[in-house]
Amino acid sequence: MKRPIWALCVLIALAACGATPDRYIVPSPDVTDRQRIAFRAVEIREISLPAYAASDEISLQGLDGRVTSDGGVLWADTPERAVALELSRHLARLSGARVASAPWPFESFPDARLELRFESFVADEQGQFSARGQYFVAVTDGRRERSGLFNLSVAFDPAGGPQAIAAARGQIILDLARFVAVNGLR
Repeated sequence: MKRPIWALCVLIALAACGATPDRYIVPSPDVTDRQRIAFRAVEIREISLPAYAASDEISLQGLDGRVTSDGGVLWADTPERAVALELSRHLARLSGARVASAPWPFESFPDARLELRFESFVADEQGQFSARGQYFVAVTDGRRERSGLFNLSVAFDPAGGPQAIAAARGQIILDLARFVAVNGLR
């Protein structure tokens, strides 16, 4: 009986000695332009990412299409939450509208609800961060509901490592906010 308890204590001690993973914050690029949209208030209802992109681990796609990650290199925030917050911040700055991610924090209801479903959201070894998927704009007041496809990419220097990937992700979310503002919210 003493041997299993001793072995368990050794395993716990070894686990505690493991290296702490590096976490990377996505920098927020400056929003310098303005884009009018047709709504005063927009809720980012849902962000749906592929399993590899929803993970805390920073993934990289190889030339053979294989997506790999290193458990020691993580995003500082959960990706779906972070993307929703980044997108709402960019849309608010671009449009001047009241934009927030779900759950809607205001008493009055939003004029539109935005949902994004990513098919792909990954950096590759060649220095491209790509985002591909579909957006949906739901409207409750009888105006036209919309949907559309997006396929965006941002170049980065692969030698810059995770920091370069994080900066590219920040830029692609700003580019996506511009795209959705022009194509889905006008």
